[in-house]
Amino acid sequence: MSNGSSITHCLLLPFPDMQELQLWHFWLFVGISLPELLGNGLTITSTACNQDLHTPMYIFLFNLSHLDLGCIFTAVPRSMANSLWDTRAISYTACAAQIFFFLFFILTEFSLLTILSHDCYVAICKPLLYGTILGSRACVHKAAAAWGIGFLPALLHTTNVFSLPLCQGNAVEQFFCEIPQILKVSCSHSYLREVGLLVVDTCLACGCSVLVVRSYVQILRAVLRIPSEQGLRKAFSTCHLVYAH
Repeated sequence: MSNGSSITHCLLLPFPDMQELQLWHFWLFVGISLPELLGNGLTITSTACNQDLHTPMYIFLFNLSHLDLGCIFTAVPRSMANSLWDTRAISYTACAAQIFFFLFFILTEFSLLTILSHDCYVAICKPLLYGTILGSRACVHKAAAAWGIGFLPALLHTTNVFSLPLCQGNAVEQFFCEIPQILKVSCSHSYLREVGLLVVDTCLACGCSVLVVRSYVQILRAVLRIPSEQGLRKAFSTCHLVYAH
């Protein structure tokens, strides 16, 4: 295989030949994904059907639940099917789609978690300005910005990775498609652009992490200054769903 244009499919890491182990992998995937499906499905249904939950925090949790489900459905169903049918082939297009959607959902979720930490900060540290800073229109704009922030880097990564010439076959040593494994089979001199993008993403992730930590440090300082026990309980309940999620 000299380049990506001649490749029609990739080969994922094979499952063990023993049928018992294949079934064990299948039920393991079921056990991992089913609680996530039920929990996130409950959050989505409750938020959509209950008008009292149409608040900024629940709107962001509503989006996060969709993202969690997206992450699950990106890779797990394919791995379950491969373990049952004892196959390892995945089309080149499906491999690219798997990487794109996984990055899209993960990056968007990271952005939303940063927004949620700010939501919690405003609710506790600046409660009188909460309605102004996080009104319904602002929530929609912030949620849309998070999805946009996830979309653009995911598109850049996927386009860049799958434009690289592949010089070492089409075997992906993983149960699902991922960027490091695709880079391993690309030409050794052609992956520097992707490394540059990963460095930029790492810097952005570090920036978001700093904002999250800063928000929760400010929250902790504000909570410790609350004199009454009732006020403490209210403050902790305000952000309980964020921590639980």
